[in-house]
Amino acid sequence: MLALIQRVRRASVTVDGAVVGKIGAGLLVLVCAEHGDTVAQADKLLGKILKLRIFADAQGKMNRSVQDLDGAGSHGGLLVVSQFTLAADTTGGNRPSFKNAAAPELGSALYDHFVQQARALHSEVQTGVFAADMQVELVNDGPVTIPMRVVAGQDGGPSRSAPDAARHCGGQA
Repeated sequence: MLALIQRVRRASVTVDGAVVGKIGAGLLVLVCAEHGDTVAQADKLLGKILKLRIFADAQGKMNRSVQDLDGAGSHGGLLVVSQFTLAADTTGGNRPSFKNAAAPELGSALYDHFVQQARALHSEVQTGVFAADMQVELVNDGPVTIPMRVVAGQDGGPSRSAPDAARHCGGQA
């Protein structure tokens, strides 16, 4: 499972002209399930994101997580957006292939699980809309942008195969 984490001062996502998710300081989390990803991988990825120490402490060092922005337990926001293009393969020419992205059914199920778990573990979670044409606005803080991947074998559980149908999470391949 893939994620691109951006530390933001603020971020929002708009669908059909309406803002559907908006946060202040926190993390914009672009997520994508790949073929064969599991719930265990989604859980591990979320755990890593929530504990990722990329916010400054009093000395200006990256020692605080989104769950402790100020050292007193203040939570930052999480804006979670599905993005199948994170699984792009650009090795075969100029047009990316998305063959490694999960089928829409698996992508949607893992995205929904990721969001549900995030809401259970974190106080401020906003989202985009799976498979929608979204406009994402952000003010990247730093900038700090970190790619993350949890692969089978890192999740502590067996890998399950995705359906062999169109392999993408939330878009047209």
